[in-house]
Amino acid sequence: MSATPAAPESAPIRSFAQCHVGIVSHLQELARLPALLEPARQARQIASEMLSFFRSVVFEHHAEEERELFPAVVAGADKGEERDRVQGIVDRLTREHRQIEAAWSTLERALKAVAKGGETDLDETAVAALVNDYLGHARYEEEIFLPLSQEILGRNGNRMAALGMSLHLRHAVPELLRERGFR
Repeated sequence: MSATPAAPESAPIRSFAQCHVGIVSHLQELARLPALLEPARQARQIASEMLSFFRSVVFEHHAEEERELFPAVVAGADKGEERDRVQGIVDRLTREHRQIEAAWSTLERALKAVAKGGETDLDETAVAALVNDYLGHARYEEEIFLPLSQEILGRNGNRMAALGMSLHLRHAVPELLRERGFR
């Protein structure tokens, strides 16, 4: 007895079976899609929030420090060594503000694309550097500059009160105007 060769008529059937391999592969990819939607939504939300937050909060915070706090502390410092030290710290913090703002500006376009759900190459190293630089800046300010500011401004209640009033007016008046429907 000899083996019977496969009938040529079975080739179309094998062709249909091979098609299923590609279809199943694509359906397995489709099955992964729902799990990927939530992280993509979160990425869009974070990017969108950061776009408005950074310019309206961080940039404004820097401007407020440079407009209100830094000059008040420099003016309140004793002439000589203390004032020189304070001025050096203020110069450093201001320089760091510009560096952080420049780093943000390089990331902003990519974040706009992420917020809109578009494709982009978001530089992970640049994001990590911005976060680390800001954390270091904030730590230095909180551990060195703000306690020194408290000490210097605390010597003269009028200076502390003037700073408090200036900050209050800067924040309260715009809020009142918004509440009343003015822009």
